[in-house]
Amino acid sequence: MDILIIVLSLIGFVALTLGTALFVAGEFSLTALERSTIAGDVARRGDRRARAVEKAHRTLSFQLSGAQLGITITTLVTGYIAEPVLARIFDPLLTAMKVPEGAVSGISLALALIIATSLSMVLGELMPKNLAIAKPLGVARATATPLAMFSTFFKYAINGLNGTANALVRRLGIEPTEELGSARSAAELAALVRNSALRGSLDADTATLVDRSLRFGELTAEDLMTPRVRIESLEPGDSVRDLIAAASRTGHSRFLIAEAGDLDNLVGVVHIKQAFTLPPQSLATTSLRSLARPVTRVPDSLDSDSLMDRISSNGLEVCVVIDEYGGTAGLVTSEDIVEEILGNVTDEHDVEESDVTPVGNGFRCSGLLRLDEVQTAIGYRAPEGSYETLGGLIMFCLGRIPETGDIIDLPLHETANENPLDGPEPRWRATVVQMDQRRVDKVWMTIIDGTAVAHGDEATHE
Repeated sequence: MDILIIVLSLIGFVALTLGTALFVAGEFSLTALERSTIAGDVARRGDRRARAVEKAHRTLSFQLSGAQLGITITTLVTGYIAEPVLARIFDPLLTAMKVPEGAVSGISLALALIIATSLSMVLGELMPKNLAIAKPLGVARATATPLAMFSTFFKYAINGLNGTANALVRRLGIEPTEELGSARSAAELAALVRNSALRGSLDADTATLVDRSLRFGELTAEDLMTPRVRIESLEPGDSVRDLIAAASRTGHSRFLIAEAGDLDNLVGVVHIKQAFTLPPQSLATTSLRSLARPVTRVPDSLDSDSLMDRISSNGLEVCVVIDEYGGTAGLVTSEDIVEEILGNVTDEHDVEESDVTPVGNGFRCSGLLRLDEVQTAIGYRAPEGSYETLGGLIMFCLGRIPETGDIIDLPLHETANENPLDGPEPRWRATVVQMDQRRVDKVWMTIIDGTAVAHGDEATHE
């Protein structure tokens, strides 16, 4: 009779552990699922299990409360059944091992508690939890119906417990919700894209395009503009023939018209297509002042989305960026916006020259690269400061106008090496390779590791 009781108790222990596993798997699978995944399963299969998962996810708070109640019940009953049965199994074994009679009961009960709890935790909680996280949809399809049946049977108890918990949560100033929100911030979406690319779910080009699109909303007109020093302008007294010559020489189609070449004194903007509206004999006698059209001016702090609206509503697809002092800081065209998302876009008039080129054991970078672009291209993360470009950082570090041949050991970001598990962040050295008057034009970037070649060596790779 004792053997029969022990066998039945062990069978009950296994059944209750499986019950715990069912509730744990159902709980974790429902919380791990996105609404989009569930909707896709309903559209693709449309069977009873898919609809059960959809219904359970709509009443997520109620279903999770039911799972918690089921876990509590099965765990308590498991302990009530398993511990005394296992203790009865261990008693004769400990007696046969010559354990003192007074210690047998305590030791057997402790062993029973440890073994029962460990088995219940591993088989009833950890394994189903890991399985549900790895395969949430499949597990939810298998567990949603029995979990819903249990929740319906204990509906009044669950509603009572849930109502009490919600009342306490409201006292904390928080309104409980019935289902999880699926909205994601841009940073979370960017991290998801990077992880998907690393795992092969997205190809590299698609991941780069999506990442650029997500980061686009964080940029301003100052980030997107072509700086003032690189703007080609014409004067009001220049002729249309001068416009054609400038377009042929530079490959540009739009030109700002400024008095005496002073970009703070703008007259307007002209497009090369306006030259084709005039008869050939008047090209040399028609001044650009008569063709100049008003140019849209925007503050350098304007966000990229608003800037895109301004440019798209402008027939010439160009905006002049004004700094906080009222001066012209730069120029933004529709091509600048497209290139920020798609990367460099070249045509037959462009001279193709990459902003970042591997050279030797380093990289030759444009001094006009924004520091976030430098980080994306080569991995160097600059500290926060009153500069936007690589050339600006070098000028800040030197405290003067740089000269060709200047070598600077660049500072690290303030949060560098905060996590020792990531390993030390590398230090970078910048060598000024070429200046454009007072502006840093080309910089050679190398990691400081004791093997960096000298500036003269870099020149041999040009």
